[in-house]
Amino acid sequence: MAWGTIDDAQFQEFANKVKSKIDSKVLKQEIEKTSLKVGTQALKNVKSLTPVKNGNLRKQWSVVGPAYAGNAFVIELQNNTEYASYVEDGHRQTPGRYVPAIGKRLKASWVPGTHMLMKTMFEVDAQMPQLLSPVLRDLGGLFD
Repeated sequence: MAWGTIDDAQFQEFANKVKSKIDSKVLKQEIEKTSLKVGTQALKNVKSLTPVKNGNLRKQWSVVGPAYAGNAFVIELQNNTEYASYVEDGHRQTPGRYVPAIGKRLKASWVPGTHMLMKTMFEVDAQMPQLLSPVLRDLGGLFD
């Protein structure tokens, strides 16, 4: 080079450390384990925020994953109860209509949602530093 030389030995050493960590699959296993911990915490939170009449809606929550998609780990919270979205987001109804199941006439035209899933996502997002700290400590060895 006309301007001088670059000694990249330290960078190459760091790159080899990172490569060995990735090749050993330890990092991926740790991230999967931590992702499962995040999913379990989210499941616990969403169940505690789910309103209960007969308990069916609360029982139907489940965690799917973690799965590796593209370059991200994905965890899904699912509830296959047919009315889960109405409880989450709210719904319209016809005032004055008699509903035999509750033995009353409907009064409000809009029933607000409880937003249990959305609230859970905010709670888990706030807890991420504590949930991810073991993996980050493990990664910290790369920078020693």
